Amino acid sequence: MNIAIIGGAGFIGSHVTQNFLAAGHRVRVSATRPEDTVRYAHLNQLPGASDRLELVQLDLLKADNLPDFLYEQEVVIHAGTPFQLAFEDPVGELLDPTITGTKNLLDAVAQNPTVKQLVVVASVAAHNTHFPLDIPGREGQVVSETDTPHFSDQDHPYAQGKFLADQEVRKFVDTYKGDCAVVSVSPVGVMGKSLSKREDSTSMGMQHLIRNKIAPDEFFQMLYDQDATFAVVDVKDVASAICSAATTPGLHGRHFLLSSESYPVSDLSLMLNGKAPVGRPRTVYDAGASESVLGIDYKPAIHFLG
Repeated sequence: MNIAIIGGAGFIGSHVTQNFLAAGHRVRVSATRPEDTVRYAHLNQLPGASDRLELVQLDLLKADNLPDFLYEQEVVIHAGTPFQLAFEDPVGELLDPTITGTKNLLDAVAQNPTVKQLVVVASVAAHNTHFPLDIPGREGQVVSETDTPHFSDQDHPYAQGKFLADQEVRKFVDTYKGDCAVVSVSPVGVMGKSLSKREDSTSMGMQHLIRNKIAPDEFFQMLYDQDATFAVVDVKDVASAICSAATTPGLHGRHFLLSSESYPVSDLSLMLNGKAPVGRPRTVYDAGASESVLGIDYKPAIHFLG
């Protein structure tokens, strides 16, 4: 198939690109600077990349970019929203790229008859903007896809953007009359090994901070002070779930939580340093639907954090 991956060079997206190339598909990956060979070197080194990988410049905020990017693509993966914790302009850096970019993509897909499956990589924040902390008033409860989502405008703008973009996807699903199946997946804290050696990865940066118990801001200091419970999932399992959601029929309108185990931050730090956790894991986010429908067998945290 022809598969377009927005954000296909990122932490999660790179593993998705690798999986689809390994399966023999033709993969088109969005690139902010395709001429930057160092930035995309890890993709060009993947088996199958030489004849089945294409890097195409794309800016989701420019709606007129999308028809050419989607041309002749059968499957589209949207994993291209910004992930950053530090910011100066929450609207310009996080909210607008995430919400408007998603709306632009949905509009373009609705006008493109070749796209038959769209997978939107949302976030656990689409279900709980207070993540990694429990939903206020529902502490200790297990969260599933069918529960009422929690939103607060006091939570991090990244989480707010993910929640509001997911609401746009839900509205689109309710009114869309075309042939494209729209599926959402919502991973919790994604950790594991990166395919890239880039030093600006927020996901790898978070693992570094937790491994070394570094608190660059009040948020991280709060996590350590409270020894907060943090739900995590292996990036390889997330990529497998995305690929399954992209190739499984009959999933239009479905939302899937992707989660392995939840541990106190102190135990995550131990495992990131190759040591055994002191406590036992909790289940905070119910990933049963993704296990049964998408066929994911989630690895225990100790297997991908060491």
